Amino acid sequence: MRLSRPFFQLPVLFDVERLQTEVAALPVEAWGPHPDRAPGNSASRLISAGGCETDAVHGQMLPTRWLNEAPYLRQVLAGFGVVWSRSRLMRLAPGAVVPEHADINYHWHTRVRLHIPVFTRPEVRFHCDGEVVHMGAGEAWIFDNWRRHHVENGSEAERVHLVADTTGTAAFWQFACGPTPPREQWRTVGWEPSARSQLLTEHDQRSSVMPAAEVQLLIDDLRAEITLAADTPEVRSRAARFDLMLQGFVQDWRQLCGLHGIAGEGKADFQRLAGAVHQAARPLAEGLVMRTNRAGALLVLEKRVLQHLVADDLG
Repeated sequence: MRLSRPFFQLPVLFDVERLQTEVAALPVEAWGPHPDRAPGNSASRLISAGGCETDAVHGQMLPTRWLNEAPYLRQVLAGFGVVWSRSRLMRLAPGAVVPEHADINYHWHTRVRLHIPVFTRPEVRFHCDGEVVHMGAGEAWIFDNWRRHHVENGSEAERVHLVADTTGTAAFWQFACGPTPPREQWRTVGWEPSARSQLLTEHDQRSSVMPAAEVQLLIDDLRAEITLAADTPEVRSRAARFDLMLQGFVQDWRQLCGLHGIAGEGKADFQRLAGAVHQAARPLAEGLVMRTNRAGALLVLEKRVLQHLVADDLG
């Protein structure tokens, strides 16, 4: 999700000792490889599709057994009053890095990632679009992951962050991005053993076919970000044709939704149109990138739109 600046620190603090105690108590089997298999990166799933050991972003999100064994972590998440999607503990080995990248997938178009550091050292540095911060233990941060970002653990200890994805309520966004009071006025959320935390998690939000209004939203957002990697007459010509092709795709998709609805009928027609657009986009997208993060226009079209138009399990 795009933000008005790279980082926002939320005016709230958490019980570092309790966070560390619960995370340290997790067994070895709670940890697995990072989804991207980045060296030195590992993760423990806390909220996942079906509460299972999966990194899927679609499905009914439920707490895993590891979150159920960490009541303060659950209390922390529930206390924000938002609906959570996929959420994990992310561990970075001493000297390891999270390679520079930008999050361009469909999942990230409407979601932000909350970071709450559990184990960290001052040498751990988070970079985003030229700015650098150290996120202190027990703090809460969000950042603009559409911009290019990376993390460096320059310490001799493991770094562990609680990371949780949400679209956020109006109250959350006002709290996160509104005026920030002096730090001494920030609320500290301690461990409450008697608390009965209501954890809100995402339902499987997919329709069998992506509605035309959402396709329009995604394509309009993509069109607004396109720029030229090199300003030449040839690339400008391709950009104009690419833009017209995207507009025509939205119009044709809307017609198919009008004809078949979005419950799953006419799957072959929808897939045929998606395939035709992909083929048409390949030559036209050459030399076209996103203004903010320089990701290729074809890759963003694939990851953010084309791969999510028709549900995988549609028969």
